[in-house]
Amino acid sequence: MAKEFKFRGLNAEALKKLDFRQFVELADARMRRTLKRGFTPQQKRLLERIKAAREKGITKPIRTHCRDMPIIPEMIGASLMVHNGKEYVVVNVTEEMVGHYLGEFAMTRKRIQHSAPGVGATRSSKFVPLK
Repeated sequence: MAKEFKFRGLNAEALKKLDFRQFVELADARMRRTLKRGFTPQQKRLLERIKAAREKGITKPIRTHCRDMPIIPEMIGASLMVHNGKEYVVVNVTEEMVGHYLGEFAMTRKRIQHSAPGVGATRSSKFVPLK
């Protein structure tokens, strides 16, 4: 049997029923401070676009540069395209993402894979130890 998701002891349905102020009290300290200060105009616009898309039944991902947007229960099920500095990364918001920020799911750096030494490398710089 799959383990049921819980955020501070509440499942996804209970989280969606919570008032915004009640959710703020459940959030960790950094997010609680962010939420108490209020959303920026860019964050408000993103929330409005998510609500409008949900009402119209649009499933097309919403593009955003707003990486500092806290993921709140209202956003569960939304499909977003978050900018990572070069391109947009598709992020499907799930229950497990509540309490995190959008930018955490759109990595800004790629994994580095080293190969053979480049042209003009000296003999000593070509040495690769076995350990």
